[in-house]
Parts: sequence; structure tokens; C-alpha cells
Amino acid sequence: MSDENLKTQINDLIKDEIQEIINEYVDTQEENKKSGLGFVSNDDEQLKVNISKTEIDKIIKQYKKIKKQERSNLSQIKRLGLIDKHGNPLK
Repeated sequence: MSDENLKTQINDLIKDEIQEIINEYVDTQEENKKSGLGFVSNDDEQLKVNISKTEIDKIIKQYKKIKKQERSNLSQIKRLGLIDKHGNPLK
């Protein structure tokens, strides 16, 4: 996968997660208004989220490192179960 595809997928995941949190927040606010619990204000609150591009780049770097390890010969041998978790051959 290219870096651009990875960035797009990560951004989509982050947006989905943020949207889910916003939906839960709105639902709890509506429940509080209906029940009259807490302080109710008519002010419209805005949620702002800033995600650093360097953080996304770190995630991509970690992802690539994991994928590289999965493709390694040692990883292939581990999948076959021929070595233990320390890398020693089974007897």
C-alpha cells in the first residue's frame, strides 16, 4: 500500500471514531435536557479536533514495521510452529 492510501485509511478511521464519540455526546446531552438533570445551557458548543500529521506518520511507520516483521522468514517459521517464543528450535 502506498503512503497516501494508508493516510486516507487512517484519516477515515479517526473520523469515524470521532463521529461516534460526538454522537454519544449529543445523545447524552439530549437525555440530560429531557430529564432536566444537570445544568442546561442553550449555548452551542463546538468540538474542534486537531490531529497532527506527524502522529499519522508515526502510525504509518509502526504499521510498516509490523508488516515487514510479518513478512520476515523468522515470522514464517514461527507460524509453522517450528520454534518457541524465544526463537529456539523445538526438540
